[in-house]
Amino acid sequence: MPLTGGEIRLHRGHDGRVAYLTLDHGKFNIITWETRQAMADRFAEIDADDGIQAVVIQADGEHFSSGGDIAGFMEVEPIDFTDLGHNVTAPARSPKPVIAAVDGYCFGVGLELALSTDIRVATQRSQFALPEMRLGMIPGSGGTQRLARLIGLSRAKYHIMTATRISAAQAGDWGLVADVVSDRAALDAEVERVVEALLGFSPLAARTAKEVLDKGVDAPLYSGIELERKAYAMLRSSHDFAEGVAAFTEKRKPAFKGR
Repeated sequence: MPLTGGEIRLHRGHDGRVAYLTLDHGKFNIITWETRQAMADRFAEIDADDGIQAVVIQADGEHFSSGGDIAGFMEVEPIDFTDLGHNVTAPARSPKPVIAAVDGYCFGVGLELALSTDIRVATQRSQFALPEMRLGMIPGSGGTQRLARLIGLSRAKYHIMTATRISAAQAGDWGLVADVVSDRAALDAEVERVVEALLGFSPLAARTAKEVLDKGVDAPLYSGIELERKAYAMLRSSHDFAEGVAAFTEKRKPAFKGR
C-alpha cells in the first residue's frame, strides 16, 4: 500500500511578508503522493497573495527528505505519471523568490524539490543524490534537466547514472547550493539573512529578475540579452525604480511598493 499523509505546514513571518513551508513527515520526511499535491496547493495560495515577498522551504525531522514513497509508486497507474513532478516543483513557477534550507539527506524527489527553488543553503552534513538508477528508474520530477544545468552535463551524468551522492562541500563548490554552513542553527541564521536581504528589495524587481534568469538561461545568448533589455526598460517606468533612485540620492532607505 502507498504511504499516506505528510504535512506541509505554512506559517508567515516578518509581518506576513515571508511564507515558511515546513515538511513534516517523520525523521526522513518521505514525500508521498499527497505531499506532492500539497506543495502545489500551498504555492497556489502563496502566489495569489501579493503581500508575500519570499518563501522558505524547510523541514522538521532529522533530514530535509530522503525521497519519495518508493513502494507506493507500484500502486499508481502509469498514466498518472504523465504530469509527475509538475506539482512538487511548483516553486520553479512561483513569481516569488524561494529559498530551500537543507539539512541532512536531500535525495530523490526531495532533491528535485530543492532544485526547483531559487536559492539553496545547506549544512555541512547534508548529502544530495538522485538514486533512482538503483531501482531501475530515472529521476522523473525534473532532476535530470535541472541538475545538468546547475553542475554541468558531465557531472550530472556521473552522479545520476552511478547513483553517487554529492557531499555538501562538492555541492558548494559546484554551485548546487549557494552556501554551506556548520549546523542547523547556522542554517536558520543564514536563511534569515537572505530573507532580510530580499525583503529590502523591490518585489517587482525580484520577480522580474527571477523570470529573466529562468527564461533567458535556456535561450540563445542574444535572445536572453534582448529579454533582459526589455525587462530593464519595463522597470524604468516603475514606481519602485523611481523610489530607489530618489532614496539613493537622498541617502535614505527606499520604500518599495512592488509596482
